[in-house]
Amino acid sequence: MLPQNVNGLRKAVPEAGFAFEPLRRSPSPQVDLTGVPAPRHITESLLSHFPRANRSGSLMLDLGCGNATHRGVGEHAGFQYVGLDYSAAGAPMLGDAQVLPFKDNCFEFVLSVAVLEHIRYPFLMTKEAFRVLEPGGSFVGTVAFLEPFHGDSLYHHTHLGIYNALKAAGFDIQLVAPDPKWSGLTAQARLALFPGMPEPLADLMALPLHLTHRLWWRLANLASGGRKAHESRRVLWNTGAFTFVAVKPNSLF
Repeated sequence: MLPQNVNGLRKAVPEAGFAFEPLRRSPSPQVDLTGVPAPRHITESLLSHFPRANRSGSLMLDLGCGNATHRGVGEHAGFQYVGLDYSAAGAPMLGDAQVLPFKDNCFEFVLSVAVLEHIRYPFLMTKEAFRVLEPGGSFVGTVAFLEPFHGDSLYHHTHLGIYNALKAAGFDIQLVAPDPKWSGLTAQARLALFPGMPEPLADLMALPLHLTHRLWWRLANLASGGRKAHESRRVLWNTGAFTFVAVKPNSLF
């Protein structure tokens, strides 16, 4: 059994009852984004977890913003948009997510879509996101898991890995959810097995394996009497990415 404390670093263990359930639409979304064009990598379920700005002039940081593709949804939620990227030509600002050029407690919302897997020291990025957030502010994003390596992709996080990185930074974690629509099989088919192939055709090529995979899990679930191979575990173990929602506590004491 591994010690809980190694060289002064405490292992982050999920609280009793914390469930890594598949990503679902929030039952009470703060922002009505009906009809608002969503960027390709932001699903309707993820949008439903976006916070609404609490006051005029509240700042949102899009961390790893690319060409500022999330500006529209951020501004629709009432935020003044700030986008930072390491190298994208269309980014409003260039900088390093591991050493953010902002003062403490200045953003109400930090968004990070498919960025953490590209960061050399992800614990530094989560700590920096925590530092620049206001108390009570939200950190929302996605991170790769069972995706083929692409570009300068470095670390693909398990559910426990992203939980640990957020908890070690000081966040209260609301959810770490596997994406049920972006499976590892779909990611492999589109990004590695058949790169450049039209996505519907790549999905069709992978369909027999998808069907066999799901049938096998269903049979295993029946054989265990519903105790082991249930659907939420299948999604958790085979997702291509995780969504996370975390909040900076109002009080650190």
